[in-house]
Amino acid sequence: MKINDLRELLKDKRVIEEINKHLWIESQKAGKSIGIERATDEWIKLYAEGWMRYHMPEKFNQISKRKEKEDEREIKKKKSNGK
Repeated sequence: MKINDLRELLKDKRVIEEINKHLWIESQKAGKSIGIERATDEWIKLYAEGWMRYHMPEKFNQISKRKEKEDEREIKKKKSNGK
């Protein structure tokens, strides 16, 4: 996911609520606050893709198609450099 996609995702109140839940749960496990930065990073790495797939399927499909095109371009670039 690109930074602009993440910015858009973090504007959604539901995402902030999920991050806050993650912060609370993981802080309880650790016995101390893990901090909002760590909670945000972890949530994005662990749950953002699945959350988007379920709650924002159109946006998720758009990002997935863009990623596929970028991957295809990268493969073509590597093949042309390897000749």
